[in-house]
Amino acid sequence: MIIHVVQPGENIFSIAAQYNISPQKIISDNELANPNVLVPGQTLVILTPEQVYTVNPGDTLESIARQFNTTVVELLQYNPSITHADAIFPGDQITIAPSSEKRGTIYTVGYAYPHIDRTVLMKTLPYLTYLTLFTYGITPEGDLIEIDDEELIRIARDYGVAPLMLISTLTEEGTFSNELAHQILSDPEATNRLIDNVVNAMREKGYEGLDIDFEYVLPEDRENFINFVRNMTNRLNEEGYTVLTALAPKVSADQPGLLYEAHDYPALGDASNRVLLMTYEWGYTYGPAMAVAPVNRVREVLDYAVTEIPREKIYMGIPNYGYDFTLPYVQGVSRANSLSNVQAVELAAEVGANIQYDEEAQSPYFIYFDDQGRQHEVWFEDARSILAKLDLFSEYGFEGVGYWNVMRYFPQNWLVTSSLYDIAKVL
Repeated sequence: MIIHVVQPGENIFSIAAQYNISPQKIISDNELANPNVLVPGQTLVILTPEQVYTVNPGDTLESIARQFNTTVVELLQYNPSITHADAIFPGDQITIAPSSEKRGTIYTVGYAYPHIDRTVLMKTLPYLTYLTLFTYGITPEGDLIEIDDEELIRIARDYGVAPLMLISTLTEEGTFSNELAHQILSDPEATNRLIDNVVNAMREKGYEGLDIDFEYVLPEDRENFINFVRNMTNRLNEEGYTVLTALAPKVSADQPGLLYEAHDYPALGDASNRVLLMTYEWGYTYGPAMAVAPVNRVREVLDYAVTEIPREKIYMGIPNYGYDFTLPYVQGVSRANSLSNVQAVELAAEVGANIQYDEEAQSPYFIYFDDQGRQHEVWFEDARSILAKLDLFSEYGFEGVGYWNVMRYFPQNWLVTSSLYDIAKVL
């Protein structure tokens, strides 16, 4: 795998000639909607397969997988242009093995809402270990507010992906309610009822585990939250399920702020089977322009986390989106627009901006002016920034990573990840 950064004057044909591969393969692998317009500073992932097979009449992905002692899922990983298992035709060139040596195994969690586009879902599932469905709601009495999840659970299992149920204190207004958390956590009857309801729902729906996402918990509910997670984990482990708890990105035990104070790293790490560090949202909707997950800031969280939680329990969060910030920033007034990483590059092409790369944050960005003369700063992820985050994952020796979220397909992320790691499957 090679990450090529487009230089001024280059085009898809000159780049392909440089690596002695076909332009169509670069276009297909990177899913370039307009390959005739490349942006200086844009990344392209160049894959040069070690072994290629030409599809014959009557071949299926399953028969090809058997022939080469591999799996259909692995073939889908190495051939992202194949959207589903029966979408191959005689004459197609199928990559059997990539050229790069793998670093090892990675466990991946992808978060999705029930309304995810099914094509996006099926293109993403070959690269996931777990699919977490966001989100079951809860009532103060410990009842569940269900979601339309049965089809997604079925599709996930078809791809060997373990579905995880998620419970959170998110309200219909889209905010996390610490009052709701307080009502449940301070009422033993409600917490026991919630645990029972979770167990019953997981049995009925076919989930493999639970993701707990309680954010902005009141400091006075700290111990109750720890006890709740411990009790939920003990009960679910008895039933054969696993528990993952989402943690705010802390850099010290006594970090002030409502987001952090009730998230006790050592206690919640001990009470859970796994934890997800939400290492993103430094750059956020209502904040000043900056990278969503600057590597230097992420590293500060990881340095603290490994002093409190066993590394093999940790999943590092990775964002799958960017923000378009309008300048100047005015606190309480400014509001950035979210966009996908693919849309960010398309926007750069549209406005004629060159993409820059911040070496400290290890993140791409560009600046442009809109038709009203306002300056914009766009931060997003590309192949380089994903590689930088995966380098952290390897350096710290974690078990996995979690992507928030997989609603919008980002080809380069999966090209880089699957080139470097064997993606674990637990089903």
